[in-house]
Amino acid sequence: MSDKIKDSYRSSKNIYDNVLTRDKWWSKMYIDLFWGGVDDNKIAADLLKYIPDDFSGKLLDVPVGTAVFTHDKYAELKNADITCLDYSPDMLEQAKKRFEEDGITNITAIEGSVEALPFEDQTFDIVLCMNGFHVFPNRNRAILETLRVLKKGGKLISCFYIEGQSKRTDLLVKNYLVKKGWFNPPFFNRVSVQTTFGEIYDIKHFHIRGSMVYFCAIKK
Repeated sequence: MSDKIKDSYRSSKNIYDNVLTRDKWWSKMYIDLFWGGVDDNKIAADLLKYIPDDFSGKLLDVPVGTAVFTHDKYAELKNADITCLDYSPDMLEQAKKRFEEDGITNITAIEGSVEALPFEDQTFDIVLCMNGFHVFPNRNRAILETLRVLKKGGKLISCFYIEGQSKRTDLLVKNYLVKKGWFNPPFFNRVSVQTTFGEIYDIKHFHIRGSMVYFCAIKK
């Protein structure tokens, strides 16, 4: 499964950003047809508002992907200590290139697995996990690891796919995205997100757009 994930993101590295940002006619058509027109640009913008502009603590971004949504924000966080981790070397390489082009020097970018984070307990003030929990092979382990490295009172800021909101999206995920290795079941639904994360976090903001959930939660 792990090799399949790396292979899937290697094969999509040249179109990954186009799909997420809807900046091509075919990617806009794909999002409109299969995802109900949900705009990841807007979701990302809303999520990043939960990171204060004057944030000066420690932030973990996992998975960082290509940093297509985050690099502008990180360029503003000059006093923050940012760590970006991704399992895919192809995604990580593109993220590093963006950081270098932006002249961002307060970021450590490393290859690794969310299921075995190489950090001490309660290291980070914020864990940002965008489009991760529908990809991670061991979802429960990922939840425990991100919780472990987050300080008490720290923020988990996250977004990911949930099933049961759109039959068309669910069919796409099951019959194509899972087989390609971009998504990995089992998936959360509207209720299980709130019950699972609500046991260990105080969910302050909770939103659903189409088949995407996004929220900001505080570690209890």
